[in-house]
Amino acid sequence: MTTHTTGSFTFADWQETVVAETGGGDITGSGPKLASAVVTNHFTGGIEATGTSCAYTIVYTAGEPGTAGSFTGHELLSGALDGRVGSFVLAEHGTFDEKGAVRCVFEVVPGSATGELAGLRGTGGFTAVHGEPSVAYAFDYELG
Repeated sequence: MTTHTTGSFTFADWQETVVAETGGGDITGSGPKLASAVVTNHFTGGIEATGTSCAYTIVYTAGEPGTAGSFTGHELLSGALDGRVGSFVLAEHGTFDEKGAVRCVFEVVPGSATGELAGLRGTGGFTAVHGEPSVAYAFDYELG
């Protein structure tokens, strides 16, 4: 049986480093950039997890950071899911546009759940606007 839960999260810390950039070649001199980010989030609602650990690889497709691109990453959450205590890892993939909209889908990494969450399977996602203090998420999951 699938359970649907919701909540929100806030960014507690975001440390980003440019890994490589092309310098472009077009008339503007801008081109794709590759960056990595280490992020800490606080989840409330169905997922209660303070101080998660997240690592992203980010591709900025043009211009300076804050423009369009995509990202992939993994996030380790330790806490509770609808009152069940344990931890699990989410694999995340998303895009962002020049207007500041971020869209992300995620799924539980198979075999990553511990404690009362052992056997957890699930998918979810969020849509965020850059600068908003919290981001609403939705998560559908099964235990067993």
